[in-house]
Amino acid sequence: MIQAAYIHIPFCEHICHYCDFNKVYLKGQPVDEYLDALEQEMKLTIETYGRQPLSTIFVGGGTPTSLSASQLERLCEMIQTELQPSQKIEYTFEANPGDLTEDKLKALYNGGVNRLSFGVQSFNDELLKRIGRTHKAKDVFSSIDAAKKIGFENISVDLIYSLPGQTLQDFKETLATAFQLDIQHYSGYSLIIEPKTVFYNLMRKGKLPVPGEDVEANMYSLLMEEMAKHGFEQYEISNFAKPGFESRHNITYWNNEEYFGIGAGSHSYVAGERRANFGPLKKYMEPLDKGQFPLLEQHIVTTVEKMEEEMFLGLRKNLGVDLTTFESKYNINPLQLFDKEIQDLIKRNLIVIEDNHLRLTNSGRFLGNEVFQSFIATLD
Repeated sequence: MIQAAYIHIPFCEHICHYCDFNKVYLKGQPVDEYLDALEQEMKLTIETYGRQPLSTIFVGGGTPTSLSASQLERLCEMIQTELQPSQKIEYTFEANPGDLTEDKLKALYNGGVNRLSFGVQSFNDELLKRIGRTHKAKDVFSSIDAAKKIGFENISVDLIYSLPGQTLQDFKETLATAFQLDIQHYSGYSLIIEPKTVFYNLMRKGKLPVPGEDVEANMYSLLMEEMAKHGFEQYEISNFAKPGFESRHNITYWNNEEYFGIGAGSHSYVAGERRANFGPLKKYMEPLDKGQFPLLEQHIVTTVEKMEEEMFLGLRKNLGVDLTTFESKYNINPLQLFDKEIQDLIKRNLIVIEDNHLRLTNSGRFLGNEVFQSFIATLD
């Protein structure tokens, strides 16, 4: 039973300096033809796997809101027709502040979308310019106010810290401004410098003044403290929500559950198989014209890989890995299976066993990647 679908819109009106997602400049692209291909992949998905009781749909990118209002309307209509989401579904669109005109907001709201996730990153206008964003802090407030007036009651904002030239005080001010938005969810990520990005090239030339590990750790500590102080519960390493507003879609990933991925460069986990679509638009669209999935690669996930994934994905959640659930899925207790790794991490005060769950300690959150690595390729 599959409860989640991710749909990828690869178009952007500008490319941010840190972004390595599958994306292309919007201008001159075959957007309507791409929507045709998306529709075909949705049809093919339902024909192949049957209609599923989806509890979450997430439309990401790229920048989905770079589409015109009529294109957004069409996209929402095809999602309703092909995927047939229930009224109780969590249905999210990623959005850029400043992109959302009133007619675009209406197209989304009338199309059944009930959650918006804004890529804000910072409230420092100079810093926004430095990282390649085109919006300003004031655009965030006007976009979110407009969304609320249309009727949206579940809004999330992404923030990035450890940005080039960013200070702890600057991040403190960004958080203080963010809390004025009166919204339900925040995600806070440290900057990761990925290959093939503007920032990666600058870093290789020694021209990227990032704050450093100690300042980054202080920023993360500040993030957790301020979120708790303002009533946002941390339910995953980087995610904070008012009670009842946790992202159902992302929890699907962390619970190691299967999901559909539709669109250029998207990933799926279906019928025990992880699959990746072609990223370039032409390569993505051509197989669909012939009624075939646009698959770049397929990998049948072994039981060993599933168990390892269950651990390092589950440990991202504050709740941690449910030992009983793990044992019922794989017929073995993880404490027995990963005895050496778990004992070592407990001794280092990075994980703890509480209430039949294995979870990160507060210290473990700062060294999350190191903890997760402990469970990768460790089983024979």
